[in-house]
Amino acid sequence: MHSKAKRMVLTALMASMVCVVTMLVQIPSPLKGYINIGDCIVLLCGWMLSPVYGFVAAGLGSALADLFSGYITYAPATFVIKGCMALLVFVCVKFLPQKMGKFPKQLVGGALAEIWMGLGYFLFEGVLYGFAASLVNIPANLIQGVAGLIVGLILIKLLDRLKITID
Repeated sequence: MHSKAKRMVLTALMASMVCVVTMLVQIPSPLKGYINIGDCIVLLCGWMLSPVYGFVAAGLGSALADLFSGYITYAPATFVIKGCMALLVFVCVKFLPQKMGKFPKQLVGGALAEIWMGLGYFLFEGVLYGFAASLVNIPANLIQGVAGLIVGLILIKLLDRLKITID
């Protein structure tokens, strides 16, 4: 069991990783947002940290990337959407039937989290720009989600093989 200080340091480290990876590649999307590969680390937060720490690391790291990149309007929504992604992944791995196996639970949780991401941004952008206009970002969010899920699954499989765990 980790001490509280160690958990906080690991959470800060994961938040930093989310922020940096999110900022590495940013492809502008039609409605003033951007496609990025940070979702792979957001998913790792849910797979590797406890629910509260995973939520904070994923949400904070993603929101900071928005702030540092000039997407200030998106930061509050991003904090909630990305934090909930990590929480959803955690819940799926924890509560789906054990007989499914770890990797299938990670796959299901990751897919549901990415669907939530697309829905969350659709709702947020719908309020900002109108729901008809927010439809144009669905393909971009799907591309980001699929890429994040594939890279995230590769990373978690690699970390599992190397027996690297955080929580």
